[in-house]
Amino acid sequence: MKLVSWNVQWGRDASGVVDLARTVREARRLADFDILCLQEITRGFRALPGGPGNDQFAELAALLPGFTVIEAIGADLGADPAAAPGTGPAPRRQFGNAIATRLPIAQVFRHLLPWPADPAAPSMQRVALEAVLDVSGATSSGGALRVLVTHLEFYSERQRLAQVDALRQLQQDAAAHAAHPAPAENTAGPFAGTARPVSAIICGDFNSAFGSAAYTRMLEPLAGSPAFVDAWTALHPGATPPPTAGVFDTVQWSDGPLACDFVFVTEDLRGRLKYCEIDGATEASDHQPIVLELD
Repeated sequence: MKLVSWNVQWGRDASGVVDLARTVREARRLADFDILCLQEITRGFRALPGGPGNDQFAELAALLPGFTVIEAIGADLGADPAAAPGTGPAPRRQFGNAIATRLPIAQVFRHLLPWPADPAAPSMQRVALEAVLDVSGATSSGGALRVLVTHLEFYSERQRLAQVDALRQLQQDAAAHAAHPAPAENTAGPFAGTARPVSAIICGDFNSAFGSAAYTRMLEPLAGSPAFVDAWTALHPGATPPPTAGVFDTVQWSDGPLACDFVFVTEDLRGRLKYCEIDGATEASDHQPIVLELD
């Protein structure tokens, strides 16, 4: 099973040109992926640099036939007040994450992450998108797997730490459902069975440097659940990951490049890790993509 995680900055490359089709082509160049986990996908934010299309989630669905595109919105704001009149109702401005997958999807969860007040810096509502996938056709081990994609707060460490704590709690909740599932009320209604797999991948832009407080907290032991491990460092023991942001875009990242994008997997998946690499060649975003392969 192959997964690509990438903060694509709404398809905007290091020179400022927006082209979501190029973004998808670059992802396909990296891997024949089963799962594509994207951050910074937009709807209605035409005023962002480069002028993204009105609905990038729909664009992704058109660019990826055979895939299901799932969305989760963090920031959800009113229509652009500067939208040109006479062109019909302007869409709401929405900013979030997407999972595109060709694997069967059992369940989807959209988790709004904590957003404690921090008057010292700008911030926005953040979200984690979770899909429970049937990976039996893509791995030798088979079974179900939870895949989560997220994008943590950039400016506020207080908010990032609260969001890491929430991600860890989500894992503990899932482990509890796995250990103590409730039966479905019936086969047709929304009260479905609560059983969920313990095994999970959490990937995305953590806006937290390698070795930072938020990064190390993510790896701390979890009561009632396998802990998380960094997939890249598990396959490159003793090494420091290469930078994932600011490699080519030195204007937005004037302080220099850093590693802040990660793929974490639960400890029970460590033995199934085959490949995890950070692509340092593409200039299609201000971030570099990560490719994961799981047996």
